[in-house]
Amino acid sequence: MNKQLLAHLMLIGAQLLYGANYTIAKMAMPEYIKPFGFVMLRCLGATFLFWLVGLFIKEKIDPKDLPKLVLCALFGIVINQLMFFKGLSLTHPINASVIMISTPILVLIMAAFIIKERITPKKAIGIVIGMIGTFMILVMGKELSFSSNTFLGDMLVFVNASSYGIYLVLISPIMKKYHPVTVIKWVFLFGLFMVLPFGYGEFNQIEWSTFPPHVIWATLFVVIGLSFFAYLFNISALKYVSPSVVSTYIYLQPIIASAFAISLGKDHLDWIKVLSAVLICIGVYLVSAKTKLPQIEGKEV
Repeated sequence: MNKQLLAHLMLIGAQLLYGANYTIAKMAMPEYIKPFGFVMLRCLGATFLFWLVGLFIKEKIDPKDLPKLVLCALFGIVINQLMFFKGLSLTHPINASVIMISTPILVLIMAAFIIKERITPKKAIGIVIGMIGTFMILVMGKELSFSSNTFLGDMLVFVNASSYGIYLVLISPIMKKYHPVTVIKWVFLFGLFMVLPFGYGEFNQIEWSTFPPHVIWATLFVVIGLSFFAYLFNISALKYVSPSVVSTYIYLQPIIASAFAISLGKDHLDWIKVLSAVLICIGVYLVSAKTKLPQIEGKEV
């Protein structure tokens, strides 16, 4: 299979998992598992799974790259997840969703500065079109309020979006040197130690015996599906496509989340969702079509 096609299939797979998570994670959080406790659980589960798989991949990390992986863990695991969950608890879900639209724009700007990824007119237009489509599906017919009451939460979600953007840009060059599992197992290990002081208290409060079957399945989905497979799919795709392409796929999440909710009878299909889906798909296509990756060590990858 063509590697570029495989990368896009992995990105679609990751967004399917993220989109379904909006409905599934609510089954367990916050009634059974509090936010920071959930972050700790995700890190524990993913670290175990990645190191288990890593036993079959005989590859060592150059010690000079370890500080870079610590930074990736800081931005991609710790700040990213903690700020999102904390911010979400202090603002409205619709606010958080709209703020997350900024991620592809931030990635495009940061990639231009950090790894010299060229901002082409096609990419810029694609991101704007995708942003319009996402904004429509998130906002039209719904109440959006950026007030002083939600300011702190809104700012924390923006920090989360910025942090994830930095993570994608920082980890992209490292992916050219190592197997995806080799990279992500170290990122999660470092992230676990950094999350520990924040999440241990809430993690220790989890009463496992009270979990009904649907909460058990929801928890397994978040740990295995979201924390293991979604991170693996995204980081694997970075071997073949640029950070701006990976980030643009975020625009698919509201479509998938809506489709999942419709399939469960919790939402309905209307012209706004259809038009939004068309605009988002056009935007993703413009950003990803014939994307040239940055030059690394004198060679195009």
